[in-house]
Amino acid sequence: MTSILLIAPAVEPLSLAEAKAFLRMETGDDDALITALIAGARLHIEGQTQLALITQSWRMVFDRWPKHGRIAVRPAPLKAVTAARVYDLHGNAQTVDTQAFVPDLGASMLAFVPWAVPVPTRIAAGIELDVTVGFGAAAADVPEPLRQAVRLLVAHWYENRGLIAAAGETALLPSTVTALIAPYRMLSL
Repeated sequence: MTSILLIAPAVEPLSLAEAKAFLRMETGDDDALITALIAGARLHIEGQTQLALITQSWRMVFDRWPKHGRIAVRPAPLKAVTAARVYDLHGNAQTVDTQAFVPDLGASMLAFVPWAVPVPTRIAAGIELDVTVGFGAAAADVPEPLRQAVRLLVAHWYENRGLIAAAGETALLPSTVTALIAPYRMLSL
């Protein structure tokens, strides 16, 4: 499965003003840097947790339907299926009714009856599912522990701009950030 971002979040889980207040910054000298750090912190936390913090649209691409009739949607949490297509050998798309999928929002899964959906004949990337994911469209919709993790990561990166990991080492997240995101991590088996 491949996931492709179609529509990025319209806002960040932390505003520039909130980040500056947390950093105790009063000037606008580093506004561009802080804005970039906020976006980077969101992306980092989304990557660590496999969650979309703010509402986003993604396209999931598959070669074939899973035989068991369940698809885990990542990033999570799933909000809706907006489009589904199956491709034939010549690259022609056939629209699949989104009502064929039953969203399990709690588990961020899509259930379907495998024999009730058309089978792609294209060898690779024969199925596309467009989904909307995320906690909500506003920063206030993001769980507070994840917003705090963004704050702490922005502060850590801002205060340690010149530090890089030595060759062969991986940069570690601050332990407070790791602890805040731990309950939200979606582990792969």
